[in-house]
Amino acid sequence: MRTSSEWWRQVKADPALLLDWLRKQYHGEATAAVRMREFLARFGGQARDPRWVATVEEIARQEEAHAGWVGELLRARGEEPAVISGKVERYWQATLPGIESWESGCAVAAHAEAMRLERIRVIAADPDAPADVREVFARILPQEEFHERAFRAFASDEALTAALKGHAAGAEALGLVT
Repeated sequence: MRTSSEWWRQVKADPALLLDWLRKQYHGEATAAVRMREFLARFGGQARDPRWVATVEEIARQEEAHAGWVGELLRARGEEPAVISGKVERYWQATLPGIESWESGCAVAAHAEAMRLERIRVIAADPDAPADVREVFARILPQEEFHERAFRAFASDEALTAALKGHAAGAEALGLVT
């Protein structure tokens, strides 16, 4: 198990690891938008306020923009961005089964966004990070903070507590200390 700072020190020091991580980031951002729209199609009717549905749709659009930004980082390194076919989604395997309603889905998303924010903050604040990577993640940071706040606001305390077990299992599957 590693902290985000320990993980980032290792990734940024190895160009192959950095490129692999950027591929996974692109995949994660691109599939997040799809996953959110599937969530809206299934549970959007349960939202207590129609503005919440519009907010999640805006979050999906922002995730698509993030995929575009990370895609540019890949192109700058000579690689065409692509969703990874057959990728094992270790975190999502542990958390998606807990989604049974609007609130439980928002709780799962809030925990996932909080975990992601920890890494983004480390990268955006690192003066030794590759400048283009730091700049992109500094742009992503405030939007991801918005995502976490929104999902947390849309979930009850009970749903957030109930989602913690799956979140912990997902973080462990990734080898993360959160």
